[in-house]
Amino acid sequence: MSKNSVEEAHVNISNVIYQAVLNPHFDKEMIVQICDASKQNGFAGLCTSLSNLPIARERLGSKSTTKLISVIAFPFGFIPTSIKRKEAEYALDKGAEELDLVPNYFALKEGNIELFAEEINQISELGIPVRVIIDANTLSNFSRLSVAIDALIDAGAIGIQIGNGFGPSASKDQTNHVSKLVKNRCSIKTVGGIKTFDQAIEIIEAGSTFIGTSFGFEITQEQKKKE
Repeated sequence: MSKNSVEEAHVNISNVIYQAVLNPHFDKEMIVQICDASKQNGFAGLCTSLSNLPIARERLGSKSTTKLISVIAFPFGFIPTSIKRKEAEYALDKGAEELDLVPNYFALKEGNIELFAEEINQISELGIPVRVIIDANTLSNFSRLSVAIDALIDAGAIGIQIGNGFGPSASKDQTNHVSKLVKNRCSIKTVGGIKTFDQAIEIIEAGSTFIGTSFGFEITQEQKKKE
């Protein structure tokens, strides 16, 4: 999985970029511009909020290779499972193709893995691919991180996202650590402070399948200058 991602990144970094559109202060014109540019650049995905989904779906169109992703319960995840499911249903109705879900961290911290996994399973059952956001900066305990990864995969998640864009920048060591725990069982998206082409390549070579960034256009331009 990661070998293919490395090859794709070196050929065209756009193949592994998930462009983030999560700034709550963007106006419609800015969202439209980012959607159009993401489509033109052939980004792997565009990740945005529930409220922006209708605009993004319309601008990307039905035939875009850029997948539309919605965050669920972002950024902290501390809302009831029933509300998260409602958010997921809304996202599905508005044309989202994948979900980036903030799970029940409290259940995980309390060691209630069944509750943590059940929530992920309930949303995965809607039939839309679910990626679970794990803040590896706060979940540094090796055994707890390993259990969380096993649980989310068993619950039906198709991927894990390392980080949420807050806090320290993503590191190659952290990505490599998670990659070893994942063991090629699901995709990995790494998020957090990835602003340059060299950073992006470093993260992909460390084992990530995709990168999430607000600097997708700058990164792609940087690669073109290197050619």
